[in-house]
Amino acid sequence: MNQLLLEHLDPRAWRASPEGKNKREGRTLAAIFAPLHNHRLSWIENSAPYLKCPSPLDRARCTIMQARSAHRQSAARCLDMLKEVLSNRGPKRVTRFSRGSWAPDWPAGATMFCYMFAHEAHHRGQAIVLAQQLGYKLPDKAAYGIWRWEKLWKQCGFKARPR
Repeated sequence: MNQLLLEHLDPRAWRASPEGKNKREGRTLAAIFAPLHNHRLSWIENSAPYLKCPSPLDRARCTIMQARSAHRQSAARCLDMLKEVLSNRGPKRVTRFSRGSWAPDWPAGATMFCYMFAHEAHHRGQAIVLAQQLGYKLPDKAAYGIWRWEKLWKQCGFKARPR
């Protein structure tokens, strides 16, 4: 879903600050998507250190194309981690989920997936609102496409509907 947004963001919006805000007061789209990727790296490094992490993004320097590539890579590693956690196979190498040094670890499991999904959804919402506030409204295909799960499901190659 992040790929859908990043694909359709106007490049002029990437570093734009909200009107009336200076760079210290208003987040840019780069300052939303770069830390989102970097949070994933923290989850992987602390919960599944055997997985190879991609490089972090610098919110002050990264481009949309770099963010797209980095998000694709970190999503693949998060999927690897979640597949192990949610499978019925044992023994598991991922036994705890670390959200970062600011919070206690949780047992690895469905709660881990729910937290990751909610965190990403929150920041996607921020990005959609910010793009609109900046005057670079996303096309409906992207802004509302993230909610058309049946279509996304088919695009991923699944034959059956989500259950």
